[in-house]
Amino acid sequence: MAHGKKYNIGMYGGCFNPLHLGHLECIIKAAGLCDELYIVISYREDDSDIPLKVKIRWIYQLTKHLGNVHIIPLKDELDTKEQYTEEYWVKDCGIVKTTVGKKIDVVFCGDDYDENSFWNKCYEESEFVVFKRNQYNSTAIRNDMYGHWDEMPQIVRSYFTKKVLLIGGESVGKSTLTINLANYYNTVYLEEVGRELSELSGTDVYMLSEDFTRILLEHKAKEYRLIEQANKVLFEDTDCLITRFYMGFLEDENIENNAVLAEAIAALNSYDLILFLEPDVEWVQDGDRSEVIAADRKKYSNMIKALYEKHNFEYKIISGDYNSRFDQAVRYVNELLE
Repeated sequence: MAHGKKYNIGMYGGCFNPLHLGHLECIIKAAGLCDELYIVISYREDDSDIPLKVKIRWIYQLTKHLGNVHIIPLKDELDTKEQYTEEYWVKDCGIVKTTVGKKIDVVFCGDDYDENSFWNKCYEESEFVVFKRNQYNSTAIRNDMYGHWDEMPQIVRSYFTKKVLLIGGESVGKSTLTINLANYYNTVYLEEVGRELSELSGTDVYMLSEDFTRILLEHKAKEYRLIEQANKVLFEDTDCLITRFYMGFLEDENIENNAVLAEAIAALNSYDLILFLEPDVEWVQDGDRSEVIAADRKKYSNMIKALYEKHNFEYKIISGDYNSRFDQAVRYVNELLE
């Protein structure tokens, strides 16, 4: 036994649906008392549960620095907790003991269990230790995810973060509204990565084909990084289909291959809310905006709509002056988070 550790082998189990700070506190304390701690993840393969691989990722990322934590998945094939009788306690206990392959010295639980729980009865040869978990409760979190947001670790929050995409033609206020919304909801945003990359030759007229490739790849990669930092919602200024639209407009020399990439990314993309900004605010020439688009804004706006509809993306229309746009967007986002 390592110096300072009270137990050799310990075990802590749960559904972690979702994992909250109470679970994390128990895991930290249990790991600090054992040479080896086995986390048993009970899971179901249906819509009532979070996917097993996601739960494993959460626990691994939160405990990998400890060095003494192991994970055991345990499938729950029953429909309700009421069906979980002693027969199944014993069966699952046997699976865990066989998997661990060593005497389990201690079983840890949160204070939502007591000495009459199956954890104590099935592992009667093990010491039973109950940790106080304060107010944290998975059921309450599931019933009001965003009302209990601060009770989950950041890695867990990112799984439940909503993605809001802002789209539309040029000079409709997408970038400004994206930033305003991110600031209002105290979160991060994904800027239009194409703006900087499209000006590597001073103007988008002389873009190289590889610039479109970079825009597509960097936008998606940045989305993955930012969602890990977001607070309830991540706002995105355009996506791969907007890039796909401008490929044709700017005559990409390698449009066939870049179009395949754009389509592949679009197939991977999903959004909880898409806001389409109508071209009914004043046109502003901001450096290198197209005068061709400016001459018929409605036409090109409708082309973008058709592109998203072709890919089965539904959107909400945002129109009117800038303050009206902000108010409409906030209303839609609030409905999303209710």
